[in-house]
Amino acid sequence: MIEVLTANTPNGKKITIMLEEISYKYKIRKININKDEQFSKEFKTLSPFSKIPVIIDHENKISLFESGAILMYLGEKSGKFYFKKKKHLIHQWLMGQMAYVGPMLGQHHQFHHYNSGKSKWGEERYFKIAKDIYKALDDRLNESEYLAGDYSIADIATFPWIARHEWHDIGLKNFKNLSRWYSTISKREAVKKGYDLLKRGETIPEA
Repeated sequence: MIEVLTANTPNGKKITIMLEEISYKYKIRKININKDEQFSKEFKTLSPFSKIPVIIDHENKISLFESGAILMYLGEKSGKFYFKKKKHLIHQWLMGQMAYVGPMLGQHHQFHHYNSGKSKWGEERYFKIAKDIYKALDDRLNESEYLAGDYSIADIATFPWIARHEWHDIGLKNFKNLSRWYSTISKREAVKKGYDLLKRGETIPEA
């Protein structure tokens, strides 16, 4: 049994999508980040930086924080979407999402969506960076169907951030390869369920 401590954010959605893709039984414990539950002593023992998501694998009696590390662990455990022969590619695009795509789009969310009008410098800076991210992803997807060749944890990690494209005002439709990739992934049943799961009530039973 996998227990997921999470919230309705792109990083949280990565894990529920992955768990649906690999058909593992899991239960969710929602962490209300709007009420600062991530800063509780209990949660910080599991996640030192007070960030969601966290998983507890009760079968192996271990816990993990950081969504990229969790995806790698679940890929290893299940033998799915983390292909040995393509790990060098998967790692590049996964680390790119963790270090650049997520943090920069997160800043764009802050300046452009949550705090619009408060900093012209911030809005212009992160709008440009977000546009550059779209272009880089589009260029890659002109060469490859998925980020690392085959559908993998790199795509699972990146998808929830691009799924907020309406917040970005970049114009997803202007990037044909990224649009194709986004449309293809969004039609996967596991992705649809895993992405929407955290919008439901406060308690979610075992899948």
